[in-house]
Amino acid sequence: MFENLSDRLERSFKILKGEGKITEINVAETLKDVRRALLDADVNYKVAKTFTDTVKQKAMGMNVLTAVKPSQLMVKIVHDELTELMGGKAAELKLESRPAIILMSGLQGSGKTTFSGKLAKMLKERQHKKPLLVACDVYRPAAIEQLKVVGKSVGVEVYTEEGNKNVVEIAQNAIRKAKQESYTVVIVDTAGRLAVDEEMMNEISNLKQAINPDETLFVVDSMTGQDAVNTAKEFNDRLDFDGVVLTKLDGDTRGGAALSIRTVVTKPIKFIGTGEKMEAIDVFHPERMADRILGMGDVVSLVERAQQQYDEEEAKRLEKKIRKNKFDFDDFMGQIQQIKKMGNIKDLASMIPGVGKQIKDLDIDDDAFKGIEAIINSMTPKERANPDIINQSRRLRIAKGSGSKIEDVNRLMKQFDQTRKMMKMVSGMGSSRMAQMAAAMKMKGKSPLS
Repeated sequence: MFENLSDRLERSFKILKGEGKITEINVAETLKDVRRALLDADVNYKVAKTFTDTVKQKAMGMNVLTAVKPSQLMVKIVHDELTELMGGKAAELKLESRPAIILMSGLQGSGKTTFSGKLAKMLKERQHKKPLLVACDVYRPAAIEQLKVVGKSVGVEVYTEEGNKNVVEIAQNAIRKAKQESYTVVIVDTAGRLAVDEEMMNEISNLKQAINPDETLFVVDSMTGQDAVNTAKEFNDRLDFDGVVLTKLDGDTRGGAALSIRTVVTKPIKFIGTGEKMEAIDVFHPERMADRILGMGDVVSLVERAQQQYDEEEAKRLEKKIRKNKFDFDDFMGQIQQIKKMGNIKDLASMIPGVGKQIKDLDIDDDAFKGIEAIINSMTPKERANPDIINQSRRLRIAKGSGSKIEDVNRLMKQFDQTRKMMKMVSGMGSSRMAQMAAAMKMKGKSPLS
């Protein structure tokens, strides 16, 4: 995500390296390169021009402190303007009604149905809501079945009226059911449009008027670049939606939609989809996204993802085992499963300041743990619970059973032993020291003047 834009911006800032002060000439040269970088990322031309004009105006009107280099000052200004360009701050869902109603809209293939399931799961697990998914896509073959599969995977009921083509009637009946059965949120999945045609737009406009949703969200595939922005504008002119959802930001996208859409439609980006898994949904934080674009990482989002998988009782149990040096391969496997639930491995690594640039050319498979899991699954229950009994003959059997080499098994045993020692050392710091470390983790990596 944004890898090419990040590289181009970094090269742009190098123009100012070695310069003793900011001048109109070196700023103009830098911003010319910045504008090219934005246009290459498929950012709207007018947005790119306004952005660089604003940056230039602020850069020329600012005194450079002796302790700060011109390039550092420019990074700070660009960071602040990128944040403002994308909305300034995170925009929350307004779910005040009982039940609150969320209407989903977007073109066909944008990932709307999948996102409806992700949103239901997030509201259920993070906000303790009781969501109901409603199937109002009555045109696309197997659309209702797809929503049922999505709903089952996240443990959320799906309301359907198969054979009924009246979407207003279906939605109103679903809302009536939600009131009777104490559902707190109703998420209405509508038919995706192949294009912005009059008949389909009239249908969703009538649906919105009939059910009066608390939130109308427009779901757009970020990989369509500038077309996404144009489509969003057309939908907004007709629907006056409340917020945008950008899907497929984990793909080979240039990021122009994320940087342009807020300015063009004057509506906030509320969520982003960062993968195919149902956990791959994040609230959109403009400042954190600006951090990532400029290669500063995003430690806060990384910590938040970890906290979502955090089980306090399990943590206490593990701490006791670690203190007694009883951490075993069953525990190790449990930690791997938690990490996998946090999302794409490369995406997680890129959130660590400085790491994104180092791994940008590496092909990190999402099944990076597959070999480790195969080795652990080839161990007997006794071996997993007592790693110290795994001698050379057992290692040979485990290697054969997992389709691995003996070197792979030896490497895992060595890594496991090092992990166990490190965890025991960390647990010996005491709760107050651990609390200090946790607090430190939540501090964001910032630019020199942040």
